[in-house]
Amino acid sequence: MNRDDVLYKALETIQERGESYGDASKSFMRIADMWGTFLDQRITPAEVAIMMIMLKIARLESSPNHSDSWIDICGYAALAGEITSESDNVNNRHPL
Repeated sequence: MNRDDVLYKALETIQERGESYGDASKSFMRIADMWGTFLDQRITPAEVAIMMIMLKIARLESSPNHSDSWIDICGYAALAGEITSESDNVNNRHPL
């Protein structure tokens, strides 16, 4: 799989997940709310994407040739870029 394949597959995955789960910004907001409640602290949708990237990196430590993790990292990075560009202030934390 070359870089174009990875990026194309990430785009395809984002589109498929959008059809299954709806708008990523809204989904990440729901996740941020749930994680924030569980952790008793505020979490932003962009932080959800960052933590999902970290999860994928942790998995790659034991399976570096697992292409889905690389694809997912690209997808989460793209979504984080989109989510932060929608926000006036990237560091503005979402209230619980």
